[in-house]
Amino acid sequence: MRIANLDETTLRYHATDKSFQRGESYYQQGAVVDLCQRGNCLYGEVEGNEVEPYHVTIQFDAGGVTEAECSCEYSFEGWCKHIVAVALTSIRQPEKIQQRLSLNELLDRLNHVQTQTLVQELVAKEPNLLERIDRFVNKILPPIVEQISTTVNRPKRQTSVDPQPYRHQTKQMMRHCVQHWEEGWEENPIDTDLPEILDQAQAFIDNGDGNNALVILEAITQACIEDWDEVTDYGADGDDLVAMLDPIWAAAVLTAELSSEEAIDIQVNLEEWQDRLGGNFEICAAALRQGWDTPELVAVLEGESEDLWEDGRPSYADKLARIRLELLNLQERYPEYLNLARAEDLVEEYLVMLAQLGRVGEVMAASIRLKDAGQALAVAKVLREQDALAEALLIAKAGLDLPDRIFAAPAEHQFFNIHQSPLLDKHRYELADWTSELAQGLGELSTALSARITAFKLRPSMRGYQQIQTLAGEAWQTLQADLLQHLRTIDSWRHAEAKVQIFLHEGSIDDAIATVTDSYARGHLIQLVMDAAMSHRPEWVIAKAIPPAEDIINRGKAEAYQEAVNWLTRARAAYLQSGRQDEWQQYRAQLIATHGRKRKLMGLIEGANL
Repeated sequence: MRIANLDETTLRYHATDKSFQRGESYYQQGAVVDLCQRGNCLYGEVEGNEVEPYHVTIQFDAGGVTEAECSCEYSFEGWCKHIVAVALTSIRQPEKIQQRLSLNELLDRLNHVQTQTLVQELVAKEPNLLERIDRFVNKILPPIVEQISTTVNRPKRQTSVDPQPYRHQTKQMMRHCVQHWEEGWEENPIDTDLPEILDQAQAFIDNGDGNNALVILEAITQACIEDWDEVTDYGADGDDLVAMLDPIWAAAVLTAELSSEEAIDIQVNLEEWQDRLGGNFEICAAALRQGWDTPELVAVLEGESEDLWEDGRPSYADKLARIRLELLNLQERYPEYLNLARAEDLVEEYLVMLAQLGRVGEVMAASIRLKDAGQALAVAKVLREQDALAEALLIAKAGLDLPDRIFAAPAEHQFFNIHQSPLLDKHRYELADWTSELAQGLGELSTALSARITAFKLRPSMRGYQQIQTLAGEAWQTLQADLLQHLRTIDSWRHAEAKVQIFLHEGSIDDAIATVTDSYARGHLIQLVMDAAMSHRPEWVIAKAIPPAEDIINRGKAEAYQEAVNWLTRARAAYLQSGRQDEWQQYRAQLIATHGRKRKLMGLIEGANL
C-alpha cells in the first residue's frame, strides 16, 4: 500500500533543507538497512553514529502521513535526517519495502480461543495491561450485569505521605528566587520551578488520591507563605502565585474524601493565605462549596438540567468545569462528562469526547456549535484518529471560515502592532496546513490548494510557496502573481526571511532589496540579498555594506572584526562589479591609515585579500 501524498515535495515541506540534504546523503550511502510495512505503519532502521541503528516509524492513513517518529534525539524543526532517508527509500525504491502482516491481519488468523490465549499470555507478562483492557471494554460496551460497576476503582492508599520533602523543595525554590534576583536577573524562577513541584501533587490526583495531594499542597503553600515577604521585596506577585495554586487545590478538593470539619479547615486556610498573598482562591472555594453533591450539579451531571449557575455564571466557571471534566474522564464517567461539557458550553471538550467514543454522527450534528479554528482542528484530528477521514475533512473545511482562537496577549507582546503579533492566526494557520495535507491525500486537490493558499497568506514560507506551485498545475502563473503581490503588501518582521527567499528564488531582486531596507532586517538576510544583487544593484550593496562595517570598527570590538570584514568583502565586490576599483583602493588606503594599529583587523583584511 503506497503512502498517499508522500512525495519529495511533501518531504521537503516537512524537513529543513539541512535535514533533507543529510537524509539524502544517508539514502545514497545505503544507510537504510531494513524497511518493512505492516498495515498503515512503515518501519525502517537507519545506520548512524551509534552501534545500534535508529528506528523510524511512519504512520499513515488514506489521507497521508499522520505521524513520523525516530529514536534519535533530534528536537529541531521538522523531520530528522533518518526519517528523510526512510521516506526517500520508500519513494524511490518501493521494491525494498518488505510487506508483512499488520496487527489486524495477524489477529484475523486467530480464532476466539487463540485470541484469548494470546491476550492472557500478554497480560501474564505485563499485568498492567489488564487495567487498560478493562478501560477499553468499559468504554465501548455496556456492562453485562447491572450490578457490575464499569468504573475503575483504584485501591485507596492506606498511608499518608510525608509533607517535609515537598516543604523542603519549596523552601529551596524560594531561596533560589531571592538569589536569582539579587544577582540582577529579571525572570521569575517561580514560574518554571513551582509547576514542577506541583506536578508531584497532580500525580496523586491522577491516581485518585486527593487527600494525599492536599497534604502535599498544604506543605507547598505554607512554605511559600513563610518566605513570601522576602520575595515580594523583589517584585513577586501574589496574584500570579495564587493563579498557579488555585486550580490544583480545586482538583485535589474534588478528588479527596473530606469531612465537613476538614473542608472548613481548608476554607479557613485559604482565607488566611489570601490575606497574605493578595490573590483569590476562588476556584477552590467554589469547589469546596459545590463538591459533587449540590442539587444543581447533580441535575446537570444526570442530564436533567443545563443551568448550573442560578445567580449568574462567574468568571472562573470554565476553569472549574474543565477541572471537573478531567476528573470525570479519569473516572471514566463519560455520560456525565458529556452532560457537563454541554451544559457549560465547552464545545471542544464535548465534541472531542463524542469523537473519542466513536459517536461520529453526533459530532457532525453538533459541529455547528464550533466557535473557532482551534476547536475545529482539535475535533478534526480526533475524527481522523477514528478513521472518519471524510468527516474530519468536512469539519476542517468549515473551521477555516471561523475566527482564530482568542487569547489575551502576554504583557511582553502588548507593544506589538496587532498585525505583527506572534500570536495572530496561529490556529487558523495550523488548521489550513493540516487540512491541505489531508485533502491532498484524499485526492481533493482543489480543497488542498485553497487551504494551502490560506496557510501561505497567514504564514508565508518557501516550502509553502513550492507546495502551492505543485498543487496549482496550469493555474500556477496566475496564482504566482497573486502570491508575490501579497508578499509585497505584508509588512512584518516575522515574514522578512520568507519574503527574501521567495523573491530571490523568483529573481525579483528589487523586491528583496525593499524587504531588507527596513531596520528590522537581520544582517544575514541583508548579506544574502547583497550577494544576489551584486551585479544588479552594486551601488545599493556599497551603500548598505560600508556603514555597519565602519560601526563595528569604530567601536573597537575586536571579537566582531570578522563580521566587519564580511561586510567589507561585499563592498569590495560591489566596487569591482561597477568598475570602480580605484575608488575601492582609495577607501582601503584610508581605512588602513585610520585603523592601522588594530592588528587583528589588519590581519583579517590581509587574509581576506581585500
